[in-house]
Amino acid sequence: MNIRKVDTFSGHRDSVYTIISDNTSHGFYSAGGDGFVIQWDLNKPDLGNLVARVGVSVYALGLEKENNALWIGQNYEGIQVLDIAENKIEKTSKITTAPIFDIQFFDNKALIALGDGVVVVMDIASFAVQKHIKVSGKSIRTIAINHETREFAVGDSDFNVNIFDLDGFVLKKTIQSHGNSVFSVKYSPDGKYLFTTGRDAHIKIWDVNDAYGMVLDIPAHLYAVNDITFSPDRTLFASCSMDKSVKVWDAVTFKLKKIIDRARHAGHGTSVNKLLWTSYQNQLISCSDDRMISVWEVAE
Repeated sequence: MNIRKVDTFSGHRDSVYTIISDNTSHGFYSAGGDGFVIQWDLNKPDLGNLVARVGVSVYALGLEKENNALWIGQNYEGIQVLDIAENKIEKTSKITTAPIFDIQFFDNKALIALGDGVVVVMDIASFAVQKHIKVSGKSIRTIAINHETREFAVGDSDFNVNIFDLDGFVLKKTIQSHGNSVFSVKYSPDGKYLFTTGRDAHIKIWDVNDAYGMVLDIPAHLYAVNDITFSPDRTLFASCSMDKSVKVWDAVTFKLKKIIDRARHAGHGTSVNKLLWTSYQNQLISCSDDRMISVWEVAE
């Protein structure tokens, strides 16, 4: 496997906490500690378009495709919704005074992970809060939706992963999964496995069809594992960590294939916070506390 650094995007004035696709193969949004929300195009490196400035830090973005709207988690303030076509904020709601760690969508609802241990369910059409689900005494850090099984997984700072039914929001199972906070939960593209990561530096893989029995426990990094993402062809996944590295793994054998770090590939100098794997020339994007967004070409 060959890894080549393609580009570095600079424009943020503070840590970059999140990156999500803009629903094209070559574009994405980023946000971070400076409150800037920037749209980037892989075809036009470093020509970012500032689409919103929210005034406080942003940990979470969500693209609501049906209405072409970008949901912005405004920490301690609530949700802002950007009308992408008009490039203007069309809705705001002060749903919380806590940090907002994740935003996920299914059907006509939004699931929002809060720092006070609550998952808020919002109706997209009416932009109204429908339900508060008190999950934990500590932060909800991450949410993943399994459309195959109509379930969602919630990872929290009580070290647990909770599995809920999507239709009735009933708690189905609690997995005492990690030795510290759970930072990322992601279902495999086929919905058969749940991948969880956390402050304990491990990646754990759970079999959805075997009552979430553990398949593998990988001591993956030196420090907290912040995120994982899957390649478009589903053959690989990547993890990123507070140890400043990105690692690429085989999605079938779960074996490590490549390490992307400062020494080997001029990688990030501080914690790597989020990943996005695009179908544009199989490019992997990473963002970091070093204020930089790096783009990597991954070739077998």
